[in-house]
Amino acid sequence: MNYQSTTIKSKWTKTKWLLESTRIKKYIPRTLPFTYNNLKFMISEYSTVYFKPVSGAGGHHIVRITQIGGSYQTQHKSVKKRYSTIDGLYEYLKKHTKGGDYLLQKGIKLATVKGRPFDIRVMVQKTNRDVWKSTAIFVKIGRPNSVATNYNQGGTIGYFSRTLTLAGFRKTQINRITEELITLGESVGTIFNQHDPGFQELGLDVALDKGGNIWILEVNTRPQIYPLKQMKDKSMYYRILSYAKQYGRRK
Repeated sequence: MNYQSTTIKSKWTKTKWLLESTRIKKYIPRTLPFTYNNLKFMISEYSTVYFKPVSGAGGHHIVRITQIGGSYQTQHKSVKKRYSTIDGLYEYLKKHTKGGDYLLQKGIKLATVKGRPFDIRVMVQKTNRDVWKSTAIFVKIGRPNSVATNYNQGGTIGYFSRTLTLAGFRKTQINRITEELITLGESVGTIFNQHDPGFQELGLDVALDKGGNIWILEVNTRPQIYPLKQMKDKSMYYRILSYAKQYGRRK
């Protein structure tokens, strides 16, 4: 049996689906297609903006744009550059696209643990009764000052509750965030199902800011789970596989 779950690459299409829901759209940071006028608008509204490919994966091509004084600093991986004008910034970003489509997204200041930013992955899967269930929640911890937290860019996988505790969140906050993430994951699954009933699993990348607010950064339709095999406690990995085998996923 082959892997049988619908996949869709376009982050913009998936974002528009979520924005259709009055209940879910409050979780979406302001996101717009990359154009000159949208760049001017976004950097006038927000001190940090992320520039990301519509169809990219792994965080490889994400650029962070930060206003510093009257200039604009970009960071791609560990490389930083400075531009004094919007026109100069736009020309750099335009070259970076290499003809592909990109998005601009309001930057969320991620919560940190020991100086390292982290975000959250919520794994959502269908049961054999066609009901969406949030089956795993874990964190991806980036390097200090990193643009992306992805495992393949030097990030590490962490346990959810333990990481939030180390980040200074109280038990009552962690319980509230956990329940909100579970509900959010299952709601997103329902929305995606309305567009295509072939989806069997989703991986939500969720930002948590220092105030404990939740933001959906993007939704992956073919989420990687192999990093979970590296954890001492492999129960999440095996729980995900126990649901995944019904639609042909083996690893």
